Amino acid sequence: MNWELTENGFNSEKIAHLGNKFLTGNGYMGIRGTLDEFDSRDLVAVNLAGIYDQVGNSWREPLNAPNGFYSYLIVDGNVLKVQDNAPKEHFIKLDYRHGIFKRHTEWTTKRGNIVLESERFVSMDDVHIGVEKYKITADFHADINFLTGIDGDVWDINGPHYDEIIMDEDDCISIVGISHEKKYHVAVSVSEDENFPCEKKIILKKEDKKIIKSLNFVSDINKCYEIHRFMAIYTSKDCENPLDNAKETAINIRNKGYYELRDEHCKCWESIWSNSEVEIEGDDDAMEVLNYSCYHLNSISPRHTDSLSIAARGLSGQTYKGAVFWDTEMFILDFLLMTNPKVARNVMKYRIDTLDGAKEKAKSYGYDGAFYAWESQEGGFDACSDYNVTDVFTKRPMRTYFKDKQIHISAAIVYGIGRYIDLTGDMTILSEGGAETIIECAKFYYDFLLKKVSGGYYELHDVIGPDEYHERVNNNGYTNRMAKYTFEQAVKVIDSIDELNEQYAIKLCKEYNLKQLKEKFEMAERNIYIPQPNENGIIPQFDGYFDLEDVSVNTVRSRLLDPKEYWGGANGVAAHTQVIKQADVVTWLTMFPDDVSDEIKLKNWQYYEPRTEHGSSLSACMYALLACKCGMKEKAYPLFMKSASADLNEGGKEWAGLVYIGGTHPAAEGGAYMVAIKGFAGIYFEDGKIKAKPDLPKAWKKMRFHICYRNKKYKIEIEDNNANIVEI
Repeated sequence: MNWELTENGFNSEKIAHLGNKFLTGNGYMGIRGTLDEFDSRDLVAVNLAGIYDQVGNSWREPLNAPNGFYSYLIVDGNVLKVQDNAPKEHFIKLDYRHGIFKRHTEWTTKRGNIVLESERFVSMDDVHIGVEKYKITADFHADINFLTGIDGDVWDINGPHYDEIIMDEDDCISIVGISHEKKYHVAVSVSEDENFPCEKKIILKKEDKKIIKSLNFVSDINKCYEIHRFMAIYTSKDCENPLDNAKETAINIRNKGYYELRDEHCKCWESIWSNSEVEIEGDDDAMEVLNYSCYHLNSISPRHTDSLSIAARGLSGQTYKGAVFWDTEMFILDFLLMTNPKVARNVMKYRIDTLDGAKEKAKSYGYDGAFYAWESQEGGFDACSDYNVTDVFTKRPMRTYFKDKQIHISAAIVYGIGRYIDLTGDMTILSEGGAETIIECAKFYYDFLLKKVSGGYYELHDVIGPDEYHERVNNNGYTNRMAKYTFEQAVKVIDSIDELNEQYAIKLCKEYNLKQLKEKFEMAERNIYIPQPNENGIIPQFDGYFDLEDVSVNTVRSRLLDPKEYWGGANGVAAHTQVIKQADVVTWLTMFPDDVSDEIKLKNWQYYEPRTEHGSSLSACMYALLACKCGMKEKAYPLFMKSASADLNEGGKEWAGLVYIGGTHPAAEGGAYMVAIKGFAGIYFEDGKIKAKPDLPKAWKKMRFHICYRNKKYKIEIEDNNANIVEI
């Protein structure tokens, strides 16, 4: 298998896309695949996990650290930057087996050719460090100034976030940015090891929020000069004195050396791949895009803490405010559970630890229980605004109801906790707040229920399901089904109170009238309205869905007056039609396949897929999963490839109105993994055992992978649609 991506030539129009495609990360930070000489105008970002800032009334978003990998060449007085000085030859590479970004650039000057090569990584062994190696070679006696430093002019979408930039020089150079809202200190220190004997002059200068060293020397003909740079990043969320820690670490890792650090980093990646690599014989393209998806998921997994989740755009930048969505529980969690259960626990602990924020949000709307944030940041704070889309015609913000009406997020948390317990067998998470979380989510749905005077059902009105193009609908099937699941899980928790930690069980008994709650939840679970198939076998997505105009996706697209026009909302081109943004009923039937017969699943797939714009990267994988359950692997395959290739191919949706929403797509990548393992390989769990009903795509001769299940590791090989499952 080829574990390397290559992009030949330089095209300024591809900078944003390649920044995502060639991302490197370690769960603590993510560095976009940009070049050393790029600055904030080129969307350079060292994006940090779980630390946020707000400026004025702008959206609150994660902090980007000052860029410690800033450098460029001046040769014979000429500045050599690819965006200003066209190279003779240029390419970048990503070794996604080991998370190493490489570049090769050759310029022709009046006196000859000069080549700059570099490779860099952010360490999986120590998440606070990043290391880069440069090689400079000229075929003439070049007068070289190699400028390296830290760029504190940070790219922000809703900033600037640093009110103050402090520069420090000692045995290494440093920049400390002090954030606006909470005065977080973000410290970046860089030390260097030139590793070549020649006459040189070093000049230190500070300008334009940059601290730069200029290494000046005259090169020998065709001699390679190698320079190593060692970066360390700490914030005041990590420690009391982030600058001291960053300086000490930058010096210590310099003493260790580039190659030893790289070896340690690569060993960590090999250990990660021992659980997450998927081998496919007969289809190299599928194997490569699937493992590339796993690379991104591994790069953003929070291994360094016991309570942190994954943002909707991973660590690729500040898009979507760096917030955590339902994506994590419904699309990414299965990958984590099957490859790294400890990280899966960290992710679910984040939700449990932000329960107070969810309860506060519910209270602010006048409801009991826990209403989890649609866009969750620190402490469960909901970063979602009332105006998320800008009207392309009036240039005014449009009122949206994502924060107010997407109540299905609370059920996703309950689903995630249930899934965690099912696959790990670890009940202790319930005694660490999980039980209370489930009960509070059930209380929220119970308080949200309505009952018509003449009706016999409990209903959920004025909501938004996964399909965001249709706002404020009644009885969205997916939402109602997830609420029913939440009631079921709450009853199970109450019934298993004796199995919890004794002190925690006593606490719950004191806080809740569990007998009364159980009666309420059982009644709600029995009586909540679940839409049923009509005479044609189709389940209505919500009340009145079939009364909407039934037109094709292309017809709706032809009505756009501007390509960036938002399709949903009160007046969007799709809002009054049956055209939907993404899988909705299909997501329900994928999550709960036993709810209906295979015939009903098939009919709903056939009805909804042509009416789905797939305007979200979350959509294709759900249709692929249900296609697998319906025995349609030939229909599932292109949807699987679309999901797995979300960050490889250009042309994805990057705008919602005038708002940029570009970045990586972890949910699509997690969805691709689910399709491969649960769909094509047919893996499922029953009676404490791994079972399989494989139905591989035609070209796939064999499939091999590992799964973690209930504290054991299994090797699974599938050939001729037979599965061999061995504990190792």
